[in-house]
Amino acid sequence: MNLSHRPHRPHRFSRARRGPRADRDTRVLGYAEVGATRHEPLPAGYSHLRHTERIGHGRSSFEAAGAAVTTWRMHRQSGVRVDADAVRAEPGVRLTVSAGLGPLRLSAPCEVVWTAYGPDRTGFAYGTLTGHPERGEESFTVELREDGAVWFTVTAFSRPAVWYTRLAGPIVPVLQRLYARRLGRALRSIAADRYWE
Repeated sequence: MNLSHRPHRPHRFSRARRGPRADRDTRVLGYAEVGATRHEPLPAGYSHLRHTERIGHGRSSFEAAGAAVTTWRMHRQSGVRVDADAVRAEPGVRLTVSAGLGPLRLSAPCEVVWTAYGPDRTGFAYGTLTGHPERGEESFTVELREDGAVWFTVTAFSRPAVWYTRLAGPIVPVLQRLYARRLGRALRSIAADRYWE
């Protein structure tokens, strides 16, 4: 298994890369346990999420699903907007995931903290940046097992970072689990398309 990981350093953007969002270079990861979704156990003091589901079968499905995860297609196909600094997940890449309309649009700035590009496991994790409604980390991986089954896993730890997520209390983990299932449905559709080619 080939894991790509660089030690985390505060990431700064040049004026040319920042574009219209001048505040991007001041955002930092808002938690201490950077990279913890890669190993068990998840850190204490957070809500934990583990969601695993079978999404397909065979190498072509695995490759299609892995590409969809690491190029933001899975997120976009699930109905959210992704604004990223790169077309593919790599450590240090910053992105904003947003959903909703107009004044009800919720934006979540993140930074990729680790990636996996191996023959039987592909994926990445992002950590929350200043301005995210939660504090923590979430990983999205696709695995090709020995029997040919392709599995998708979401692993996360988080806690509220702003007043409205604190006020929402136990509703937030429920919404996170529903979102993980929605991502799985999007990925299953992508993997199925490749399986029947």
